[in-house]
Amino acid sequence: MSAFSRFTPLIGALPATVPFVGPEAIERARGRAVQARIGANENGFGPAPSVIEAMKSAAADSWKYSDPENYQLKQALAAHLGCNAENIAIGEGVDGLLGQIVRMVIEPGMPVVSSYGAYPTFNFHVAGHGGTLVTVPYRDDREDLDALMDTVIRENAPLVYFANPDNPMGSWNDAEKIVSFARGLPESCLMVLDEAYCETAPDGATPELAAMIDLPNIIRTRTFSKAYGLAGARVGYTISTPDNATAFDKIRNHFGMNRVGVAAALAALKDQDYLAEVIDKIKASRDRISAIARANGLEPLPSATNFVAIDCGRDGTHARAIVDGLMEHGVFIRMPGVAPLNRCIRISAGPEQDMALLEEVLPKVLKGL
Repeated sequence: MSAFSRFTPLIGALPATVPFVGPEAIERARGRAVQARIGANENGFGPAPSVIEAMKSAAADSWKYSDPENYQLKQALAAHLGCNAENIAIGEGVDGLLGQIVRMVIEPGMPVVSSYGAYPTFNFHVAGHGGTLVTVPYRDDREDLDALMDTVIRENAPLVYFANPDNPMGSWNDAEKIVSFARGLPESCLMVLDEAYCETAPDGATPELAAMIDLPNIIRTRTFSKAYGLAGARVGYTISTPDNATAFDKIRNHFGMNRVGVAAALAALKDQDYLAEVIDKIKASRDRISAIARANGLEPLPSATNFVAIDCGRDGTHARAIVDGLMEHGVFIRMPGVAPLNRCIRISAGPEQDMALLEEVLPKVLKGL
């Protein structure tokens, strides 16, 4: 058989991988159904009833392509955020947008700075475009802005990724620190500020749009997957200068958005009362998770997201045993992937029935270790 490869050397050298093992794959592998799906940072409270109705109405028009200019959604987002539509780019969730950003900036061999243990999908895109990932450790379970800046300068990096609030630890930095970091970056370095969890963040954590919207080397990414409960609809967006937003038009999939998802996002923006209710439910669920953890001798970390990272007090092997043990009882959770973060487990906020099952089985799992 010929050794000829139809793929580029880069693709030939990369492993075939999925950054996250989904609950569906775990169910298939173990032959055990997930009863409490509280591991993927989805919003188990679901979208608003008004959003579901909008999706039902839009389903009949699924034979049509979605507007390739995403005009309505850009206009609605601009009105909601208080910026211009020209500042907005739309994409298939933050994951899709991250891939496009890396593609726009990175050529093979270029350094890309991120935190060690931060969002794996960003790293996946860096590898897929041949970038060289340069990581800095967390400090006190928080992304270290000073170390990130030092590394950007040392490496002369053209791209840096930073999430606020952070996944997987749920921590956050104050808005003024974020703005100072952004304005201190070299002009040659583009910063991705991932704000997927901004709706659940405390006051003072998310910079005002005006504080950075004039900076040509900042792109902020946001999503409808978390607080709005539309992870399966795949709707994300960026906020940046008009020139940056226009750059996406050079490479994006212009028919990548689906009509049902766009209709859902439009309806979700209109129903801010429901969003406020869900944010309250998420906060209450975080408190519930923390209480369950403490009752079992574990230490929950402060969280600004829709999940809680819980310090299990030992190492990654111990935390993995807890994750696997909970799945044996139908409770799907996850954990950070690298030390020392992997001493923790990570549990997503969810409805009461999920919390009740977690409360019931966690002590059984810990007793068996």
